[in-house]
Amino acid sequence: MAKAAQQLSVSQPAVSEIIADLEHALGVRLLDRHPQGIEPTIYGDAVLKRSTAVFDELKQSIRDVEFLADPTTGEIRIGCVESLSATIVPQIALRFSQQYPRVVVSVDDLTAPAIDLPGLRERKYDCLLVRLVTPLPDYPLADDLNAELLFDDRLVVAAGINSRWARRRKIELAELVDEPWILAPPGSWHHVCVAEAFRARGLGSPKASMISLSVTLKTQLMAAGPYISVFGSSVMRLNAHRYNITVLPIELPIRPWPVVLMTLNNRTLSPVVERFIACAREVAKSFAVRPQARRR
Repeated sequence: MAKAAQQLSVSQPAVSEIIADLEHALGVRLLDRHPQGIEPTIYGDAVLKRSTAVFDELKQSIRDVEFLADPTTGEIRIGCVESLSATIVPQIALRFSQQYPRVVVSVDDLTAPAIDLPGLRERKYDCLLVRLVTPLPDYPLADDLNAELLFDDRLVVAAGINSRWARRRKIELAELVDEPWILAPPGSWHHVCVAEAFRARGLGSPKASMISLSVTLKTQLMAAGPYISVFGSSVMRLNAHRYNITVLPIELPIRPWPVVLMTLNNRTLSPVVERFIACAREVAKSFAVRPQARRR
C-alpha cells in the first residue's frame, strides 16, 4: 500500500480509503491482507482485468484529442519478430515518416514465433507484426483477436556469395545433406519445412552445425563461412546484397507463410495508428509472392 501511495503521489491512508470504498460499493473483498503484504482476491483480479481496458480507452481518448489538435504528432507502439524488423517494418516506417515525421514509432522485437502475442492483450502494443505457422483461414484465432493478412511469404535456401554453391545453376537437395546448416530449433516452422523437403526426396534431415532463429547471426556467418540456411523470400529480397548472401536454385515445397497484422477486437485504435496500418497495407502489396515463371 505504501508503494502504491508513493507511485500515485498520494498518502497511504488515501489509498486505503479508496480501496475500502471500492469494496463497500462492490460488496466483496478485493484484497487479501497478510503480514507480508497484500494480494488480489478473485474479485480483485476481475477488477484489474477490466480496469486495464478502461484505462487504455482513457489513454486512447487522450491520444485522439492530441491527434485532432495536431495530426502531425502522436505515438505508435508495435511489436514484431526480427525477420520482419529486417524486412517490411523499415519500409513501412520510411513511408509513414514521410507523411507524419513528428509521430514517434516505438518498435520492440519479439521472440519468434511469438504465437502467444506478448503485450497485445495487456495493451502494451497497438498492433503486432508476426508470422503464423499455418494459413490464416486454418489458424485457431481467439475471439478477442483480429488478424489481417498482409502477404504470404515462402522459404528459400541461401548461402554466402563466396560459397561454392553460389555459382551453381542447378542444385539437388541430396548434395546439401552433409553441408554445414544453420537450422531453426526443432519443432519450429523452419525446421519442419526443411525436414519435409528432404523427406519428400527420400533423404534424411541435414544435421545442424548451429541452431538459431537470429537473422543477423545467420547472415553474418553465411557471408563469412560455408554455411547454408533458409530464409523468408522477403528477407532475401531486401538483405541479400547487404549481407553478401544469395538464393540457391533449389525448389522447396510451396507452403504459405502468412505475415499478419494482429490487433485486439473491440479496442478503439487512435487515428494515427489507423494511418500506420493503412501504410502497412500499401507497403505489403509489394511483398506479395508473384508466381514463378515456368523453367525451360
